[in-house]
This record gives sequence, structure tokens and C-alpha cells, in this order.
Amino acid sequence: MLAVTQDRLHLFSEMEERYEKKDSAYFVTLLTHPDYVIRTRATCILVDFGGEDKVPHIAKVLKNDENELVRHEAAFSLGQMCLSSCIPPLADATLNDPSMFVRHEAAIALGVIGSKEAKYVLEKALNDPDRPVVDSAIVALSNIEFMEKLSKNEKFAKLTGG
Repeated sequence: MLAVTQDRLHLFSEMEERYEKKDSAYFVTLLTHPDYVIRTRATCILVDFGGEDKVPHIAKVLKNDENELVRHEAAFSLGQMCLSSCIPPLADATLNDPSMFVRHEAAIALGVIGSKEAKYVLEKALNDPDRPVVDSAIVALSNIEFMEKLSKNEKFAKLTGG
């Protein structure tokens, strides 16, 4: 365990240097690193860099990573990007991910994006067998409705999405 921690800390240091250089390609390669902690951090960093070109990479993590925590972070991150291109992978995860933890976060992320496009998926998620997913779909649908009908402050509305 000590060796893993030392290796991780060394890599974190390297990641910090690459972050300062905005080296997106480096972080894309880390999305398949054997250490789930590294994959999680690389996901967050790519989203921090921003840009539509990051969506396919994060969507691939959401769809394929073996670790549900990493997939959860990918769902959260896609929601934070607030791009319409994030809706299809989040919709798929909301309805199909094997982890309740990931389905819940993907539903919340759809609410944060706040697009009417997500309503159908969230309505289907109301039938999920796990109550936290149903509750998350309710929160997300409520936020979309609020954004459509009442909100004058988009930032506030996105903060209330989940």
C-alpha cells in the first residue's frame, strides 16, 4: 500500500506540471491508467480544461470504466460542462448503468444541464427500481421545469439542479 501511495503522489506531481501546461493529450492517456484514483483525477482535470472536444473522452469513461466511482465522477463532470452533447451519454447512463450510484448522478447531471431534451429520459427514470435514482429524477425534472418557467437567473437554476 505504501508503494502505491508513493507512486500515486509522484504521478500527482507530474500531473500538476502537465496541468499547468494544459496538456490535454496527457490527461486523455491517463483515463485508462490502472489506478482508479488517477482516472478519476484525470477526468476532473479534462473537464476543468473545458471544450466540446473533451466530451467524447469523458463519455467513454462514463460508459466503459470498470469502477463505479470513476463513472460517477464522469457523470458529475459531464453535468458540470453543461453542453448539449453531454446529454446522450448521461441519458444512457441514467437508464442503463448497472450501478444505482452512477444512475443517480447521471440523472442529477441531466437536471444541472437543464435541457428539455432530457425530460423523456428522466420520466423513464421515475420507474427505476432504486429509490435514490427516482428521487434524483424528480429533482432533475423539477429543475428543468423551474428553468423553463420561472428562472431569471441561469446560474442559480443550475445550482439547484442537484
